[in-house]
Amino acid sequence: MNVLVVDVGGTNVKILAAGQAERRKFASGPTLTPELMVAGVKELAADWPYEAVSIGYPGRVHSGHIVADPHNLAAGWVRFDFEAAFGCPVKVLNDAALQALGSYQGGLLLFLGLGTGLGSALVAEGVVVPMELAHLPYAKATYEDYVGLRGLKRLGKKKWRQHVAYGVARLIEALHPDDVVLGGGNAKKLKELPPGCRLGDNANAFLGGFRLWDEAGARQPLALAKTGTP
Repeated sequence: MNVLVVDVGGTNVKILAAGQAERRKFASGPTLTPELMVAGVKELAADWPYEAVSIGYPGRVHSGHIVADPHNLAAGWVRFDFEAAFGCPVKVLNDAALQALGSYQGGLLLFLGLGTGLGSALVAEGVVVPMELAHLPYAKATYEDYVGLRGLKRLGKKKWRQHVAYGVARLIEALHPDDVVLGGGNAKKLKELPPGCRLGDNANAFLGGFRLWDEAGARQPLALAKTGTP
């Protein structure tokens, strides 16, 4: 199956289709509506054949349905009919969960996306379990307030790195994962990775998008959990 993967971000919308070597992108931002996103994707992928679409969405998704508008894009995403707009089957997954799926190598994977906030997901024996660890209490606020972009700007790199290391260690103690991937744009700002962690790659979102449709592409049988709202 020819699958088109759409990674919707606050700065850019990035796309890649099966069998293509180079990803393409166009600018997003606070004025981007789902209608504009679909129109931009269709224009950019006009010469790519595809039969299905995977969308990585920067917000809460439950059982394949968007349940809240994103903070850094325009409104109108909840209940938008992507299948009608694209004219083909569409699957939607939270962007952190999509990267987790693409990063998966077996066992129990904990994915933590260090970006504007804190994206998080588990992949347990091939099943994606979206999570919302960002808003768990931490120190005087939440995890997101210390290890997200606000924390980085407020604390500076040195203290931010200390909080990342401490926070990741606490989550590992609680969840006992076999594998921990730190993704997101700010993961590269770490001087060294916490013990037991490996660095993710944003390109894994595309692999995750392909895996949503092709179980043979994964190292383990893959499915979507019906619970969780990342």
